[in-house]
Amino acid sequence: MKVLLTGGSGFVAQHCLRLLLKHGHDVVTTVRSAEKGQQLLSANPGLPTTKLSYVIVKDIAEPNAFDKAIISSPPFAAVLHTASPFHYAATDFENDMLKPAVNGTLNILNAIKAHAPEIKKVVVTSSFAAIINMQSPPEVYDESMWNPVSWEQAQTNGAMAYVGSKKFAEKAAWDFMAVEKPGFALATINPVLVFGPIMEGSLTSLNAVNTSNVVFRDMIQGRMKDGITNGSFSWVDVRDVAAMHVAALEKSEADGQRFIAAAGRYSNSEIASIIKKHFPSLQDKLPEHIELESSKAGYGIDNSSAEKLLGVKFRDLAHAVVDTVDSLLKVEA
Repeated sequence: MKVLLTGGSGFVAQHCLRLLLKHGHDVVTTVRSAEKGQQLLSANPGLPTTKLSYVIVKDIAEPNAFDKAIISSPPFAAVLHTASPFHYAATDFENDMLKPAVNGTLNILNAIKAHAPEIKKVVVTSSFAAIINMQSPPEVYDESMWNPVSWEQAQTNGAMAYVGSKKFAEKAAWDFMAVEKPGFALATINPVLVFGPIMEGSLTSLNAVNTSNVVFRDMIQGRMKDGITNGSFSWVDVRDVAAMHVAALEKSEADGQRFIAAAGRYSNSEIASIIKKHFPSLQDKLPEHIELESSKAGYGIDNSSAEKLLGVKFRDLAHAVVDTVDSLLKVEA
């Protein structure tokens, strides 16, 4: 199958790319610059351009951003849309975050409908932020739920703008399907906090590590030697998120479905304890005594759809932590 992967240099997308290639698909990925495109080719060497190539889409929120990228010979059969717009240091939340998020999603869907009738499947990377209810969480979250933030509330601060942007971008996709009735099916993947191993060659310095892996970097560099930062969060391994994307692309059972990607809960102290146990050479980077903080939350997450419909079995925390630290130590070396 020939697949367009948007936002190919992103953390999740790099793992999606590797898995798509492993499954025998031909991939064209969008990137913001030729430099990022060449980095992806270098990280996946020895492939002909028919197997892997890139096109530049500088700003996915610009009108008609994907109109050229979506035209291909032979044509694409599917799209995996992981790209999201830049929103560094946003102050005008409506114009810097909310509208670009919605426009970026609608741009790819409109481009497919207008220029790529052969595409039969689209998988969009959404977020658990589109589901979470910070005001009154339910006992158990499932895919039927949406965060209750209004467009107006989403303009009050950065956190509200973030969850709002994820909700309204995904809502726009489902509304598009209902109104436009295109010739393709849609599925969305809604991950909680994603961490996991980085792709070899994707980083030259741990200063540029992706946000969700910063806690690992700080621990292995001794930045938490005087005490582990408190915090308990829902998490999922990046490799399982990639597996969900690819399975959703390949399986018709995923058509019209949302899928929460969540493996469980963790606390920073649990991560530190796992590192201490499995990496004796890092013991001096961590506190001598680590007091385990509970990682239990006031709510649960039903991830059964991912297991039943997509066949994904989630990795456990120890497996994810060890592999992540291994990958970061290679950069350190």
